[in-house]
Amino acid sequence: MRQSKYITIITMACALFFASCSDEYMENMNTDPSKAATIDPNAQLTTAQLQTYGDLSMMEIYRNYHYAFTQQLMGCWNTTNYGGRHTLDNNEMSRIWTSFYTQSLKNIIDAQYRTAEDAEKVNINSVLRIYRVYLMSIITDTYGDAPFSEAGLGFLEGKFNPKYDKQEDIYNAFFLELEDAVNKIDPTKDKVTGDLIYAGDVTKWQQLANSLRLRFAMRISNVNPTKAQTEFENALAANGGVITDASSDALIKYMTIAFSFGQEAYSDYRGNSLSQLLFGNDPANNPSYLCSTFFNQLRQSGDPRTFKISRCYYDGLMSATSPDNRVDITQEMIEKGIDFSPRNPGAYSWEPWPTGYDSDICKELAVNNPSVTVTMAREVEPKLANNFLKSDNPGVVMTSAEVKFLMAEATVKKWNVGSVSAEDLYKQGVRAAMDFLTDNYGCTATTDAEFDAFIQGRGTFGHTDNQKLEAINTQAWILHFTNPAECWANVRRSGYPKLKSPAEYGFGQYLTGGTEIPVRLCYPVLESSYNKKSYNEAIERMGGTDNWHSLLWWDTEN
Repeated sequence: MRQSKYITIITMACALFFASCSDEYMENMNTDPSKAATIDPNAQLTTAQLQTYGDLSMMEIYRNYHYAFTQQLMGCWNTTNYGGRHTLDNNEMSRIWTSFYTQSLKNIIDAQYRTAEDAEKVNINSVLRIYRVYLMSIITDTYGDAPFSEAGLGFLEGKFNPKYDKQEDIYNAFFLELEDAVNKIDPTKDKVTGDLIYAGDVTKWQQLANSLRLRFAMRISNVNPTKAQTEFENALAANGGVITDASSDALIKYMTIAFSFGQEAYSDYRGNSLSQLLFGNDPANNPSYLCSTFFNQLRQSGDPRTFKISRCYYDGLMSATSPDNRVDITQEMIEKGIDFSPRNPGAYSWEPWPTGYDSDICKELAVNNPSVTVTMAREVEPKLANNFLKSDNPGVVMTSAEVKFLMAEATVKKWNVGSVSAEDLYKQGVRAAMDFLTDNYGCTATTDAEFDAFIQGRGTFGHTDNQKLEAINTQAWILHFTNPAECWANVRRSGYPKLKSPAEYGFGQYLTGGTEIPVRLCYPVLESSYNKKSYNEAIERMGGTDNWHSLLWWDTEN
């Protein structure tokens, strides 16, 4: 009995001891000493910026759908199979939604939330707000109605089923958010240290925010012209001004890394993954071909960028990890008078099989390397030039060239944007767009003589308002080749260039998702389960079905 009594006393003492220290013990046991207790909002900004063009999985949506819908690329299996042939694939269509909401926006919203009431972090908070608006614009311009006001608040406020805000309400919120963020920026306050766009220069963030207001104002100009004009003119007069030259272009900086398509590549955001996908995971057999719509517009107009953006290559000796060892046959084709054969919308690179020719360059190489093919076939189909296949290419958010085109269009619409004529703004935009390729992609410079010849030839501005709007937005289409989300949005908004369905090129029987070019992408299927009420409300506003031919609120030109 005495032993039992001692055991009882010891047990009670231990229970009291553990009761007094169990909370501390469990907290220590479940805390990883290698991880920080809080996250630096600057680091969260860095992650969100890098993911914008560095997420290899998400970039597939641009290659598979956007470039096909804008008819800038065609022929490669991915682009033609998905967007080129209007093939509905929910896994592919959902990539922007599932990537941004779960990663970039999650980081941005968390960091914004935690710095909102901190007077010492007013600048990082403002930058986060601006970037949040930019990321959300990609989502709403891709899908339509979407969570915005309640997005990312599951952990912070327990809102696990965010409502889908109407696109009109989202755009109204954009203008308010950007204006307020600009006015709160104070260069004398906290330094923004995680910024890969402007290296923490908050005055340039003001310029970007105001320039985004120009973009968004023009986006709604057909559905609400009065508000569009007011917002556009207010943005021009806002604190800090707008982007006026290339020194303030909003470009995300990336590193030079070796291309890899192993599993680790999908979580490595250091390089530009859009460039990597355009290079391709089977580059010698499935490169990025230019669509005839894009190539013919460039070449037939005498655009000096034609063979800076596109080249013809023999790729039999090409490296598997970089665009090295390609044999450039472009000049030989020009000198021999060989026809360039860009792929039509809806066509694969092998249909129809091009005539081709025998290459003298490759004959010479074959003397010492019998594996080199001499007869060129698909090699006469223009491909994307090497300059656009590098991991350190910038991720494009917004440029001074775009601002010039927006102001030119506003002038045509007779908005109050200053004394410079629409034609002069147009010319400035074209010049800036050409210089952009030289400054950021290493393309050879366009000479003044080349520029003048183009402007005085097929690059002329036009006489009627419709001709002017077509000229402006066709040039914006070319500029936005490296900014596919904005390219598709502006083509739909402006209606230029006027694109023909692949059905008109003889591929109607393959267009399982309808013959008309889609004007939005469908929501992820899992939204109908995980956020059913909000999802169903958005679908009902759309007419009862999640249809990729349903127009977005601002889209009146399709």
